[in-house]
Amino acid sequence: MYLMLVVFSLLPIGVYLLQKIFSPYLWEDLKFFLKIVYHVVKMEKAVRHCSAPGVLDVFLQHVSTRPHKTFILYEDQAYSYRDIDLKSNQAAWTLRQYGSQENDNCVAVFMANEPAYIWLWLALSKLGWPMACLNYNIRAKSFLHCFHCSGAKILIAAPELKDAVEDVLPALIEDRVQVFYLSRDSPTEGVPSLLDKIDAASEQPIPEHYRSAIKPSSPALYIYTSGTTGLPKAALINQKRAFGSGLIGMLCGLTSEDVFYLTLPLYHSAGLLVGLRGCIQAGATCALRKKFSATQFWDDCRKYNVTAFQYIGEILRYLCNTPKKDNDKDHCVRFAVGNGVRPEVLKEFNDRFGKTRIMEVYGATEGNVCFLNYSKNECAIGRYNWFIKLVTPFEVVKFDVEKNEAIRDSAGRCIRVPRGETGLLIAKHLTSNPFVGYAGNRSLTEKKILHNVLEKGDTYFNTGDLIMVDKEGFIFFQDRVGDTFRWKGENVATTEVENFVSMLDFIEVANVYGVTVPHHEGRIGMVSIKLKEGKLFDEDEMFSQVTKYLPNYARPRFVRIQDALPVNGTYKQYKMGLVNDGFNLSCIKDPLYILDDTDRTYRPLDLKTYNDILGQKIKL
Repeated sequence: MYLMLVVFSLLPIGVYLLQKIFSPYLWEDLKFFLKIVYHVVKMEKAVRHCSAPGVLDVFLQHVSTRPHKTFILYEDQAYSYRDIDLKSNQAAWTLRQYGSQENDNCVAVFMANEPAYIWLWLALSKLGWPMACLNYNIRAKSFLHCFHCSGAKILIAAPELKDAVEDVLPALIEDRVQVFYLSRDSPTEGVPSLLDKIDAASEQPIPEHYRSAIKPSSPALYIYTSGTTGLPKAALINQKRAFGSGLIGMLCGLTSEDVFYLTLPLYHSAGLLVGLRGCIQAGATCALRKKFSATQFWDDCRKYNVTAFQYIGEILRYLCNTPKKDNDKDHCVRFAVGNGVRPEVLKEFNDRFGKTRIMEVYGATEGNVCFLNYSKNECAIGRYNWFIKLVTPFEVVKFDVEKNEAIRDSAGRCIRVPRGETGLLIAKHLTSNPFVGYAGNRSLTEKKILHNVLEKGDTYFNTGDLIMVDKEGFIFFQDRVGDTFRWKGENVATTEVENFVSMLDFIEVANVYGVTVPHHEGRIGMVSIKLKEGKLFDEDEMFSQVTKYLPNYARPRFVRIQDALPVNGTYKQYKMGLVNDGFNLSCIKDPLYILDDTDRTYRPLDLKTYNDILGQKIKL
């Protein structure tokens, strides 16, 4: 009996020791999983009375319970939840005059960050209409492609983007698209103003039956993501997905007392669904800025009493690169959520600006898998949590970078990678957690789906991202695959850039890729070209072409001129060798050029310029 008592008394200690040895993060993983369950139940309980709960219902609850709480801080103005609600009512009554009586009216919004972006989204939600979030950098062919694939018949644009609108206006008019400027007068003939009409509209609430046909699977947003097709793809964000995105802010600890500083563009899922949506869920205040400014960042944080902000890796680096000030640590920021920070940048950031909890989050706009780093390993994007895998099954499989495809065994099944090795992240397509796909061409969605992955008949979403799970289960982002690279926080589709570069009459073929630059996140654009026989490289014409058709982040900064561009057996251009060469003058004998914004041309890349880039004396 005494022996049994001793054994039972020592059993908890034994279990504790075994857990520490074989699964040291078990309780941390379980605690995070239970936290997810708690917040999901809390979110659903709050809107249980709604027929098809969505973001709007959460917002309206705050309007009802805290109408005078500040919702948006913008420049020197403050807008309460009630202010934004009333303005969205006026916008909804106005827009309803121009749409059909069906709930399939998609409206494309083409504008930068400002409060109007938010009340327009809420106005469309009150009507049950989806919103297409157009990137305000797109032009010409890309503009028309993005607009049409959403099925929109109404375009609302900021007047400062009139040049881009006028460039495609004839095509839009031909398609009977209604185009408006969000202003009180119009600078373009044939394009009416809208803001004056909104100002004159009623502030009365919009009847709920206007959106009675909305279901969890109904489209809420179209958010664009670059892909290997060469043109942006419209990821369909349904009502359920938009509603669920509010969970991220809650898991980060965002509360109604926080002031969340948002500088990322609202046309991105990060800014709109993680940032703004998180504020709506928590009932927090959003300090919105039109565009990120490294020099004004901390002044804004002090001005608005910011307690949290959203970042991409480049933002932290930009902040570290600003001149040091005595008040660098004079702020109230307690945490930041985002993705893409490097260990050396994080250390420098915390040493200089004070310890701020960094919450790395991973998730593709259209994807069905998401990670949040809840551990103390700040540069991980999450953990290989077995509890979460029960709800959102994902795998890491072997990937052939040269062939750009998952490696399969003799039975045709994908092969899981062991811990510590890099592989392709894929997520299982389930009814409860589906990959919804893209609007428009169904083939775009099919290309992102892997079939018969681990067993016959299963399907997985191909994230196109390479990750590594270390021995302890921490997940680290490694790279992107395919024809897309990331620069300045934007995805760049190489095929789209190639199409515009190849339009030049002296270029026979072009191969675009991204290359790394020391002390910079992501990959900067570079193009290798073969000239047509008897033609010379026209530096000025090249500059004119890329600046006319491509946004700044997509323009090739380096040009390499080759006698021939090698291809494989299926005539696909090789990129890996070029990527590895980069713009390294010591190993490249071909002529190299660099884009010069000052002289508005491409000029030869010399050794001094090359060394200045490596020494961070030249801003890219």
